[in-house]
Amino acid sequence: QVHLVESGGGLVQPGGSLRLSCAASGSIAGIPVMGWYRQAPGKQRELVATLAKFGSTNYADSVKGRFTISRDNAKNTVYLQMNSLKSEDTAVYYCSADLGTLTNWGKGTLVTVSS
Repeated sequence: QVHLVESGGGLVQPGGSLRLSCAASGSIAGIPVMGWYRQAPGKQRELVATLAKFGSTNYADSVKGRFTISRDNAKNTVYLQMNSLKSEDTAVYYCSADLGTLTNWGKGTLVTVSS
């Protein structure tokens, strides 16, 4: 298992940018898929982006072209760069580590997009 801690959330105006970080307690180099999910108030958790071990990425249609997921194996950290933020991006963002047999989750970081 791996312990995940998200950071970087906060209040940002529409059109602004934030970078979320997900620090893992151990090596992420061998983890098949790292990802970011989000849950808005009153809604179910949804996929934002995933990044596979060998580099392939997958994004929700709603964030394509605006968000970028990346990983730094040396720092055991996954990032989510979020640009051109919209009010509908407001949510708690969760980091995930899909180990194949189970998925570990962080506790989340709140992103609020508002003027």
